[in-house]
Amino acid sequence: MAFDELNLQSDLLRAVEALGWKDPTPIQQQAIPLVLEGRDVLGAAQTGSGKTAAFALPILTHLAEDRRPGPRVLVLVPTRELAVQVTETFQSLAQFTSFKVSTIVGGVGYDQQRKAVSEGVDVVVATPGRLLDHLQSRAFTLARVDHLVLDEADRMLDMGFLPDIKSIIQRVPADRQTLLFSATLVPEVERIAAFALKDPIRIEVARPATVAEGISQVLYPVIQDQKTDLLITLLKNTEMRSVLVFTRTKHGADRLAQRLEKAGYPVEVLHSNRTQRERTEAMDNFKAGKSQILVATDIAARGIDVKDISHVINYDVPQHPEDYVHRVGRTARAYGVGDAITLMDPLEQVHVTDIERFTNLVFPRAVAPNFPYKIAPKLEAPKTSHKTAWDRVWSRGHTTASRRRR
Repeated sequence: MAFDELNLQSDLLRAVEALGWKDPTPIQQQAIPLVLEGRDVLGAAQTGSGKTAAFALPILTHLAEDRRPGPRVLVLVPTRELAVQVTETFQSLAQFTSFKVSTIVGGVGYDQQRKAVSEGVDVVVATPGRLLDHLQSRAFTLARVDHLVLDEADRMLDMGFLPDIKSIIQRVPADRQTLLFSATLVPEVERIAAFALKDPIRIEVARPATVAEGISQVLYPVIQDQKTDLLITLLKNTEMRSVLVFTRTKHGADRLAQRLEKAGYPVEVLHSNRTQRERTEAMDNFKAGKSQILVATDIAARGIDVKDISHVINYDVPQHPEDYVHRVGRTARAYGVGDAITLMDPLEQVHVTDIERFTNLVFPRAVAPNFPYKIAPKLEAPKTSHKTAWDRVWSRGHTTASRRRR
């Protein structure tokens, strides 16, 4: 199926052609006809599958067929970075139209956002907290909204936005089309769908736990205090064009970035303690290739859509299997290829086991040649979730080594 077979408005097809898009992705093939029909949709698709265009193209087609004052479209997203990404997609697709898109997120002045909406916009892309601030101050109304999109719903729940989402939905007309997209349709997401959507059509392009086929995955067992040295060794010995490194904490991201800078690598940092200007600058430098490495936390990195990320590195193993799928999906975008590397301390084995069960994979274990391991890594995946004798020895060695350093 080609884009011109999807009954999209002609100016939008011009934009698709200008963007160089050849054929619609599976999520676009399935979702666009349903959205054009006016159906509510509950969709699950792996990261990098073209999900944003799957709802932006048919929604903009609806707007083109029935021009009225707005805002007529509200897209709720969990993070500022994702809001910027979704806004840019809408703007790119609307480049040959007069549609206006506004972004409402934290870290930007309230007055500027109020003015943008009051001057007339068709599409509002917002994070729940900042949008609710505006609504509670009666800066503007959502009374004309007839398309509501809840994007990355699972992450919004993880971030505690459920009360805000419910409050916002109460301010949107009941006679609307609602689309909910999530990387995983966990029970909590299904509960949101139960009160937000009407008789939705369910779309699952890939099993929610599926990692993109083009991603090569490997795991390096190593004790925690040697992770940075091993990472630098891997950077030296492997051709890594553009690298996204995930840490569990903001402070961990800062510490790692400082070590990498001292080792001579151009690096940026992305986490919620950074100002909006710092986050924008970090993303711009990474996208432009000025910085080879971006160190980020999960929440800040949700919404990163950078072409040609060659490697995703899990410096800390994610504690939730879904987060692993989201992380590694930052590479191999749009069905490309990429590498995902995970550094695993013995105490993180339990999380790796959960991820392997969730993805139905057993990751190959590897060692870095000539790396001075303090404790020899174990290269076989455990056959049980219980600690093996080797795991206990490794853990004791880890503790002993830590005491010696103190």
